[in-house]
Amino acid sequence: MSASGARTLAVVEATRFRGHDPEYHAYVQLLVGNVIAEARDQGWAVTRLAADEGEEALLQRTDGSDALVVVGGEDIDPAYYGAAGGYAYESRHLAVADAAQLALARRAVERRTPLLGICRGLQIVNVALGGTLVQDLGERSPHVNRGFPIPEVLTTHPVLLEPGSRVSELLGSGIVDVRSAHHQAVAALGAGLVVTGRAPDGHVEAVEHVDAPVLAVQWHPEDVAAPAGQLTALLGALRSGVAVAA
Repeated sequence: MSASGARTLAVVEATRFRGHDPEYHAYVQLLVGNVIAEARDQGWAVTRLAADEGEEALLQRTDGSDALVVVGGEDIDPAYYGAAGGYAYESRHLAVADAAQLALARRAVERRTPLLGICRGLQIVNVALGGTLVQDLGERSPHVNRGFPIPEVLTTHPVLLEPGSRVSELLGSGIVDVRSAHHQAVAALGAGLVVTGRAPDGHVEAVEHVDAPVLAVQWHPEDVAAPAGQLTALLGALRSGVAVAA
């Protein structure tokens, strides 16, 4: 809780600096900015943090946070889920940021801190709990528009939500449209997680923890073209102690 009495939300990204790719960096700033703006509209006192400051710093700076959001970004270093590099469309890896976010996700589960994961955030939650990743979904994957300018890489596709799940309670039962841009997905599921949303091709699009208030989605509810109300609902769930991740 902040000094003003507002509940505190830490929005955690991998890094604040992507000088090697200004177009990607600018688009990430737009997405993260949308998360922060919606959270502030909901009354959160928001702190924006970069995980590449290191594990010790991130854990210390989030120690008193009432809730967490782990947003999208680069591929997780495959060493953290027992795999090797050299796969198709491999991005750069930020091992220091990976270690910090993985530790943060594990602590959130242990402490029952509400956490929402978005895109990479879902993969962080899964790997933190011992899960693995499909390293590339293939050249014709419907989950990302290959070869397009950065603002156009997100694609729209349906997701079937599991009846009775937290995410279906938030977004409506049945099929919802989502905006996504990811070339990796859950392979083996982490301990304590259940799949609560799948794309038509069977790939995992939402997971929830069976006990802790942790929920993650593989898509981007914060995209400007996302269906109205998705980001509002997912962030609102954090306030009531129901967490989500992407």
